[in-house]
Amino acid sequence: MTRLALVRHGRTAWNSARLIQGRTDNPIDEEGAEQLRAAARSLSSASFERIVTSPLRRAVESAQIVAEMTGLPLAPADPELIERDYGVAEGLPVAEAHERWPEGGYPGAEPLDRLGERARDALRRIAALPGDSIVVSHGAFLRAGVVALTGTPHPRIENGEVVWVEVDGASRAAARARGPRS
Repeated sequence: MTRLALVRHGRTAWNSARLIQGRTDNPIDEEGAEQLRAAARSLSSASFERIVTSPLRRAVESAQIVAEMTGLPLAPADPELIERDYGVAEGLPVAEAHERWPEGGYPGAEPLDRLGERARDALRRIAALPGDSIVVSHGAFLRAGVVALTGTPHPRIENGEVVWVEVDGASRAAARARGPRS
């Protein structure tokens, strides 16, 4: 059984303003850095082989904080861990985007079923590596991955939150525990 600690990046100014961020490459803010310091403290008592991260700046900065606090190696950024492309909704206030497209079918966006497949495949690939891993990525990506791996609904993942997933050799998975909310 392989464990993955799925960590959502720390808060950004766009998260704070409730704007759809997607692939816009924003840095984390000071609260986001504190969220990741708390996540790193909660992860420091477990044994991991590596930290893998999305290439977007907010995830890389978050992964660097975890790496510094845990002493774990930071693997090269993995482009498959990137957040969903939200198409024309990117940069809009969340409420406005939900009002305009209540079902989440944003024009030009990555379809949710494709996001789930991409997330599932990337997380299975990481789980197949020797030892347990910390994966630092994005809310929609991680949630889609948990749902695709476990086959069960999963609530929104907050900034700096840790979700533990156990994957067996048959690639079945279970989300075992959620970390403390920041």
